[in-house]
Amino acid sequence: MNNRTFGRLGWQVGEVGYGMWGLAGWTGRDDDRTREALQLAVDLGCNFFDTALAYGDGISEGILAELLRANAGKKLITASKIPPKNRVWPSRRGFALGDVFPPEHIRQSVETSLKNLGQSSMDLIQFHVWEDAWAEDVTWQRAVDDLRSQGLIRGVGVSVNRWEPTNVVRTLKTGLIDAVQVIYNVFDQAPQDELFPLCRELGVAVIARVPFDEGTLTGTLTYDSRWPEGDWRNTYFVPGNLRASVDRAEALRPLIPPGQTMAEMALRFVLSNRDVATVIPGMRNPVNVRANCAASNAGALPAELLERLRGHRWDRSPTEWSQ
Repeated sequence: MNNRTFGRLGWQVGEVGYGMWGLAGWTGRDDDRTREALQLAVDLGCNFFDTALAYGDGISEGILAELLRANAGKKLITASKIPPKNRVWPSRRGFALGDVFPPEHIRQSVETSLKNLGQSSMDLIQFHVWEDAWAEDVTWQRAVDDLRSQGLIRGVGVSVNRWEPTNVVRTLKTGLIDAVQVIYNVFDQAPQDELFPLCRELGVAVIARVPFDEGTLTGTLTYDSRWPEGDWRNTYFVPGNLRASVDRAEALRPLIPPGQTMAEMALRFVLSNRDVATVIPGMRNPVNVRANCAASNAGALPAELLERLRGHRWDRSPTEWSQ
């Protein structure tokens, strides 16, 4: 596993991190296989683990706590998220900060996450949704300053709403945000336009999420793909989105180099951008862990292939199903 510097915080992180939503929030959960996959990731050099209080209402944080205890002699970086108090994902224009992240909710959420993790402090706490209109509001600013000064957190981040990479620009300019988590992949290239250059200028670490476009860029979806009842993917891959996503993925097949999979190509596309500090694919079994960690060792994609993949950019706007 290759390491990168995590922005101005200076941490050395594995460039392939571990996204922990699917460990508690998707159907088909298998805790034994999850534990095996997590430990394998640590053994292969993964040290950045991204979870959230809302993932299984603390279940994901509890799973991470077990991993931390089992690897007490290793420095594993923990990142969690404060859920919106109104429980609406994503946030909407016009939402009041006091209804989403009041100071007492920020503190209570951090304290609950620390309890779930079995830790006295956390490396990174992130706002799980965000509106840039809240940038200058001193209530959240004072809340995170207090948490930081009291040693409960080391860094503060924002997880940007889907397909809204500029909905954090003013907030980053406050100088209070150390990391931004954003969807970035072969299709979703918009963060390169404005967000990445600003992060580079300010020393803000970029956490790239959804490198496989919720599964589309693994090349395994078909027009007939369905998931068990209760799986959120049934509400995301509505018929129109599923068909369009499959068509876009199929258009990539001629570009896959011999000996590679679409998933490897997709992950290495993200890693080819040095503005990314770490990418956090979801990994629920050891096979995926090995494949994703191997992508780090394989290095950047050739310039010619990167240029062709840039032509597959797919600019989308939030809808009622995009979540």
